[in-house]
Amino acid sequence: MKNFNYGIDHLSVGLCLDIATGKVSGVINADAKQRIETSWREVEKIAHGHDAVYGINTGFGPLCDTRISEQDTSLLQSNILKSHSVGVGNPIPREIAKLMLITKVHALAQGFSGIALATLERIIWHIENNVIPVVPEKGSVGASGDLAPLSHLFLPLIGLGEVFVDGKRLPADVVLKDNNLQPLTLGPKEGLALINGTQFILAFAVKGVERLKNALDLADVIGAVSLEALMGSARPFDERLHAIRPYKGTKHVAKRLASMLQGSEIGNSHQDCDRVQDPYSLRCMPQVHGASRNAWLHLKEMTEIELNSVTDNPVVFNAEDTISGGNFHGQPMAIPLDYAAIAAAELGNIADRRCYLMSEGRYGLPKLLTSDAGLNSGLMIPQYTTAALVTENKTLCFPASADSVPTSLGQEDHVSMGSISGRKLHQIIDNIEYIQAIELLYATQALEFRRPLQSTDLIEACYHLVRQHVPAIKDDRIFATDINALHRLVISGQLLALANQTAQNHYINLNDDDEFGIY
Repeated sequence: MKNFNYGIDHLSVGLCLDIATGKVSGVINADAKQRIETSWREVEKIAHGHDAVYGINTGFGPLCDTRISEQDTSLLQSNILKSHSVGVGNPIPREIAKLMLITKVHALAQGFSGIALATLERIIWHIENNVIPVVPEKGSVGASGDLAPLSHLFLPLIGLGEVFVDGKRLPADVVLKDNNLQPLTLGPKEGLALINGTQFILAFAVKGVERLKNALDLADVIGAVSLEALMGSARPFDERLHAIRPYKGTKHVAKRLASMLQGSEIGNSHQDCDRVQDPYSLRCMPQVHGASRNAWLHLKEMTEIELNSVTDNPVVFNAEDTISGGNFHGQPMAIPLDYAAIAAAELGNIADRRCYLMSEGRYGLPKLLTSDAGLNSGLMIPQYTTAALVTENKTLCFPASADSVPTSLGQEDHVSMGSISGRKLHQIIDNIEYIQAIELLYATQALEFRRPLQSTDLIEACYHLVRQHVPAIKDDRIFATDINALHRLVISGQLLALANQTAQNHYINLNDDDEFGIY
C-alpha cells in the first residue's frame, strides 16, 4: 500500500479521499516527527516561561488577558474541549468526520502547532481503525476555527464524547477501554491547536470537490443523451467556436460533448433539416456547464491550498517567536464554496429546461413522451419535481459568507459562516442528483421515439444500462419508483464508469485534461 507522509507530502483532494477509504496509508515519518517534537518542546518552554502567549498561559477569546498558572496549563486545554462542545443537530456523515481527522493531522504535523506526537498518533489510530467521533452538524461560525465541531471531534482523545464503531454509536470511554487505551492528558496549547482550524469547512469542501466533479461529468453525459433525443445539433460544440472564447471549462465541455456525439446515426439523419438553432439548454451546454466547471476549478484550487496549510492560532515558530494571527478564519474557503453552490445549482436549472423541452411535443416527439396522452399523463409530473428541486436550490444559493454575526463578546467581530457554505453545497448536490435522475428518465424515454435510428456507442451503452433498471414507459405507473432506481444509478457511479470505459474502448478520451482531475 502506498504511504502518504503527513506534514511533509503535498495532499490533494484525491489523496485525502484515498486515505479515508484505506487505499493509501497516512504515516508520520522521521522528518515530520522531528518537526513535531521540536515544536512541542518550544511550547513547553513558553508554558514554563514568564511571557504571556495566547492560549498557552492565557485564557481564550475575550479572556486572552487572563493569565493561567503553570500548573493549570494542562487543565486549561481539556476545559476548552469540554466548554466548546456545543454543537447541535444530526451527526455529520462519518466520511466527513474522518476527513476532518485526516486534514487535522496533516496541518498539525507540519510542526507549527506545539502538538505532542502521542496525540497525533492517537488520532491516526482513530483513522486507521475507523473509530470515528460523533460530530453534530451545526454550531460553527467558521472563524476562530470550526470550534464546536472540532471540539466534539476530539473529545474522545480525553475519554469523552461518542464514536461510531461498525455502525454503532458508543461512548468513547467504553471504546477506549475495549481497546486497552487510556484517555490522553493534553499538554500546553494542545486543546487549542486541536480545535482552532478550518477542518470542518475543509472536509465538506474535499467531499464537495469530488461530488461536484461527478455531477459535472454526468451533466455532460446526460445532456448528450437529451440532445440526441431532441435531435439537436452538435455544431455548437465545434472547437473553433470555443477557441475564440477560450474559457477552460467551456472548451473542456465542448470537447467532451463533441467526442460523445461524433458519428451518431441520429445526428447524421437530420443534417439538412430546416431547424436553424436549438434552444439554449442544448446549444449552450458548453457555456453553462463550462461556467460551472470554472467554479469547480476555483474550489479545487482553494481546497488544495487549504489542505496543505496551517490554520490554528497562535502559530509557533519558536519559543521567542509566536504570532497570534488569523489563519483560522474560514473566509478563503467560504466564498469559493458559495460560488460552487451557485455553479452546482445551475446544472439543475438547465437540466430542468431540457426535461421541459422533451415534454412539450416538439421536434417529432409526442407530448409528455407518451403515445396515448389523455388516458395516460405520461411524463407530465416528474418535471414538477425538478421544478421544486431547482427552486429549493435557488433558496440555498444565498451566500452564507455574505453574513457575519459577531461572537466572543466582540473579540471575534467578523466571522465567515463557511461551515454553512460547505453544508449547503452538499444539500444542493443532493438535489442535483435527483434532477439528473429525472432528466435521464426523460432522455431515455425520448430516445424510444427515434428508433430504429441509433446514437453513438457511448450513448447507446448508457441507454441500455438505464433499461436494465427502468423499462421503457408504455402506460402510466408509479414514476417515483423509476426516479429512485435512476437516482441509485446516478450516485453509484456506474453510469459515469460505463461512459468512460466505452469512450476508452473507442479511443476517445473524455478526461484528457489533468486540470479537471482531483489528484
